[in-house]
Amino acid sequence: PPPPPPPPPPPFFFHAEYGIRYFCLSRGLGDVYKRQAKNTAIYPKDKAMVYPALGLAGEAGEVANKVKKVLRDGTKIKDVSKDIASEIGDCLWYLSVLAGDIGWDLESIAKLNIDKLQDRANRGKLTGSGDNR
Repeated sequence: PPPPPPPPPPPFFFHAEYGIRYFCLSRGLGDVYKRQAKNTAIYPKDKAMVYPALGLAGEAGEVANKVKKVLRDGTKIKDVSKDIASEIGDCLWYLSVLAGDIGWDLESIAKLNIDKLQDRANRGKLTGSGDNR
């Protein structure tokens, strides 16, 4: 008989890659993505941080360029949304690899950001400029 199913995960965990990692729990989608992105990160390790940071800037520019063309040409977003999503995916790859290069994961960064934004909201400082408002 097949093995029994694993116990339900705690609320902040989920089973990732069902069937491949049947009994392994993941911290979340960012953890799964980080491992998969790392497998395709082919660049000299002495260029860690620099290579993905520059790649991120380039891919973010490609996102902006596609959005600019929607404005310029009057293209319907639904007609280019997959192309834009693909470029956002490239940004996500660079973000994930860059986060790993500096010893962080996307979920920890997301939590850090949400905590920062919530603190600003609590203090009425969502608008304005500056990192330390």
